[in-house]
Amino acid sequence: MIPKTNITDREGLDELVPSRYALQVGDIEVLVISDGVLPIPANVLAHNVEPEVLGSWLDDQFLPRDVAEWPLNVLVVRSGAQTILVDCGLGFDPNLELGKAGRLIQRLAAAGVDLASVTDVILTHMHMDHIGGLVVDGIKERMRPDLRVHVAAAEVAFWEDPDFSLTAMPEGFPDALRRTATRFMELYRDQVQSFEEEYEVAPGVLVQRTGGHTPGHSVVRIASGGDRLTFVGDAIFQVSFERPGWYNGFEHDPAEAARVRVELMRGFAENREAFVATHLPFPSIFHVALDGDAFRCVPAVWDY
Repeated sequence: MIPKTNITDREGLDELVPSRYALQVGDIEVLVISDGVLPIPANVLAHNVEPEVLGSWLDDQFLPRDVAEWPLNVLVVRSGAQTILVDCGLGFDPNLELGKAGRLIQRLAAAGVDLASVTDVILTHMHMDHIGGLVVDGIKERMRPDLRVHVAAAEVAFWEDPDFSLTAMPEGFPDALRRTATRFMELYRDQVQSFEEEYEVAPGVLVQRTGGHTPGHSVVRIASGGDRLTFVGDAIFQVSFERPGWYNGFEHDPAEAARVRVELMRGFAENREAFVATHLPFPSIFHVALDGDAFRCVPAVWDY
């Protein structure tokens, strides 16, 4: 994959920390954009193990035991005449203290990506940190009227009456998730084009439902000219490589989510395919290697 793209021709913001990274997947242009970081209580990383076990893992990773700062990554994909936004970042919720995230709109502008140029949006799922950027006041009016929003039918159905009984989310988040999903559907229901199991959004861009994290959670497979890249959304977290059986507090079916991530990581290890995840450190381009009964995370080398 060669980082040669026209998406970033325009000079961006004067930021000390990079917030976008461009690469090519064959003929398809891909831009990873950071929406910022999401501070979450660290115990959400694994609610099916003793706190000291998780604390020891965090110590080994040089991470604090109290708060985990989850990166938030989205993709802009350009295939043929289509410009596709894969997930939409956090946006803004006045009831939650999440001021380090919600930067997507300004960072799209800094990258020279006009909202009116976006032909399609793919949602890996409808948690607020994946849809919130498009419910910010004034944003819908900047999107094109023929925008297509692709999301699994099972996801749309779930958010009509969501069941959080198997989750372990921090206080305030269940209500915020419901509120944001409801608002998103109020704004974009007419643009939603749901699919059952998979759908080719553009040449070489395929969205596939995995379930697990949410009933309609999906991944996005990008393939062109022998190159491949998968955006896994919330299927893989930082703990997932060494501890794939640890349950994340936002997983609506934790056992199925664990099965899905093991299947994905085994596939990546076998075919050596790179992947991007929402909550892995920017630019979030990784490979997976087998390490006994677990996996080993191999960050891709930045290619200038």
